[in-house]
Amino acid sequence: MRTADGWKDYELIDCSDGERLERWGDIILVRPDPQVIWKTPKKNKLWFDAHAVYNRSNTGGGSWSVNKKMPDFWSIAYRDLSFNIKTMGFKHTGIFPEQAVNWDFTADLIKSAGRPVRMLNLFAYTGAATAAALKAGAAVTHVDASKGMTAWAKDNAAASGVADRPVRWIVDDCMKFVAREIRRGNKYDIIIMDPPSYGRGPGGEVWKLENEVYSFVESCSQLLSDDALMVLVNSYTTGLSPSVMQYILGETVESRFGGTTQSDEIGIPVSSKPGRVLPCGASAIWLGSSK
Repeated sequence: MRTADGWKDYELIDCSDGERLERWGDIILVRPDPQVIWKTPKKNKLWFDAHAVYNRSNTGGGSWSVNKKMPDFWSIAYRDLSFNIKTMGFKHTGIFPEQAVNWDFTADLIKSAGRPVRMLNLFAYTGAATAAALKAGAAVTHVDASKGMTAWAKDNAAASGVADRPVRWIVDDCMKFVAREIRRGNKYDIIIMDPPSYGRGPGGEVWKLENEVYSFVESCSQLLSDDALMVLVNSYTTGLSPSVMQYILGETVESRFGGTTQSDEIGIPVSSKPGRVLPCGASAIWLGSSK
């Protein structure tokens, strides 16, 4: 497992009985996590003194209970990046802190390339990976179907000091965008994606990851440059294991371009339990033969 252990402004303090106790800057939140099936004692007093707690509804979704005064939004830093966050619907804050391991991996690859790098970020959300890649020196095409999330990503780029770097902000269905890019003949050295388990496109198109991921990755492989560096696929879908995604990249990318493919879980250390790491998702990475 690769562990996001470089944070200072984020901390997973404890986790028990389906919940996480987290520090986001100076703000303490309690959020649900279905992977936390153990019921260890909640000894830390912050469990009962959090700024806000997300409560799930029996009918789906849920809502935040705000117990202490807190800002509508605030900023946290990761290394030389800065992100604006807030409490959102369905328990989210706008940042997935475990993804820091992938931001670092991608940034290191860009810096060591020794040449200009073009990156395509699909299902790009609030643009943390985009900001990290821009900071490392890549030219980025950022694609997300949500106009609001893309505006948020632009704010994060500005907060991180990279708003003036070479970036295209695209509000579009990712599958349709990839199909158009293939017709245009555009190529990228790095493609990263974090597709949702289920969703609908701007025109009502239904996306179910298990049904679409193979053909979509196969399409994306047509956008890779001859000396491509990486394809990264991240997933939070329970039924899509790291090994399955590795197999897909092996069949669609490695078989065509050579190189190597790897996969693993990504996680966050639990500060109150030295040696314990909460698994938070899975990533598969193809690396070009030059790496």
